[in-house]
Amino acid sequence: MISFEPVIKVGIVEKYQEVSGELLEKFKIADDVIVTGGFKAVFRAGEIILYGGKEIELLRGQEIVFTPVTEGVFTVQDVVFGINFHWERREHQTFQGALRLVAREHGITAINEVSVEKYLASVISSEMSASAPMDLLKAHAITSRSWLVAMLEMKKKFSNLGIPSQRTIQTDDELVRYYDREDHDIFDVCADDHCQRYQGITKDISNAAAEAIRETRGTFLVYNNEICDARFSKSCGGISEPFHTTWAETEYDYLMPVPCSAEHDYQPLTAEKDSENWILSSPEAFCNTTDGNILRQILPSFDQETTDFFRWTLKYSPEELSALIVKKSGFDFGTILDLVPLKRGPSGRITRLRIVGSKKTLVVGKELEIRRWLSPSHLYSSAFVVEKEAESFVLRGAGWGHGVGFCQIGAAVMAVKGFSAEKIVKHYFKNSELKKLY
Repeated sequence: MISFEPVIKVGIVEKYQEVSGELLEKFKIADDVIVTGGFKAVFRAGEIILYGGKEIELLRGQEIVFTPVTEGVFTVQDVVFGINFHWERREHQTFQGALRLVAREHGITAINEVSVEKYLASVISSEMSASAPMDLLKAHAITSRSWLVAMLEMKKKFSNLGIPSQRTIQTDDELVRYYDREDHDIFDVCADDHCQRYQGITKDISNAAAEAIRETRGTFLVYNNEICDARFSKSCGGISEPFHTTWAETEYDYLMPVPCSAEHDYQPLTAEKDSENWILSSPEAFCNTTDGNILRQILPSFDQETTDFFRWTLKYSPEELSALIVKKSGFDFGTILDLVPLKRGPSGRITRLRIVGSKKTLVVGKELEIRRWLSPSHLYSSAFVVEKEAESFVLRGAGWGHGVGFCQIGAAVMAVKGFSAEKIVKHYFKNSELKKLY
């Protein structure tokens, strides 16, 4: 395991034909040239041309590195975040650390090099409101830090094996695909929700978030002397999902299903009737809350656009559903006749769904691929039951996200109820322990 604070590479934007921004402090570029102020990098003929103020060309090449003279603060314009999700938008964002621009096949990739603890301060401020309870901020800091460094360790471990982030098994009758980390070959994590939401210092780092990072500095969830791959999602819907039903067929003892409540026992919802009864009910759970004060504390403003995260309903006409699925899957099913859950995980999330059409029938999995096919962005979760009405398909669902590991809304309610950060993380990550590694 590590014994010092790593520096990580965060992908800010990819495939941009032009990256513009402002260097708010002094930076060094090639041959120790000092630059500051506005800049524009243009992708042309496979290389980057860097312009300073008044369109003066400063440098060109395959890679341009801005090394901070002091702390290093810079702004990048029109950063898109929430990519392919229902809250997608763009904004100018400000970062701290080094900036690296790399010419790729389809445009410029901009990378921020920053220390783990500074990165986490932004993640916690981006994922959670500044007014969130301190124990929630600390619990999230420990979880995010553990996921990040576990991913770095895994990346080093398997660097020579060429393991792709997307795995696909396809036959005439079935397509099973899952996504782990994105295929980030020249940076460690992206700045978007596919990894962890990172917006640099665009939003003020609250005193509470800074304190949570400081008080948990170097503290990790550990199991069997390895840092835990600590996943998290917005709302588990009442029961968390194990790792192996969502990603690789690997079982982790600390990522097994747990009830999002004070109850310790639960019945796995793998049977169709059990799942249906559970999803159509409103069971007691930490994440079953409509308390606006709690939600405002833990959800950034654009996440508050989603209010029906614990139980939700979505309706499609056959025509709408047929057009959506052919667009998202690339397969022409004809008119969709039925959606049949074949296999579920312990939280009720569907991992295999049979799609029956007038032209084609196919089984699709795992959970994220199902969510991709059944929504213009991403379905809230794959824990749903299908009700066929005369002129529509009605999906009644539970939870928001993959449901593995830390339930953000459930953890927030636990914190409000007085649970400590340690008790919160140990609730969601069974069999783990906390260790300070640097």
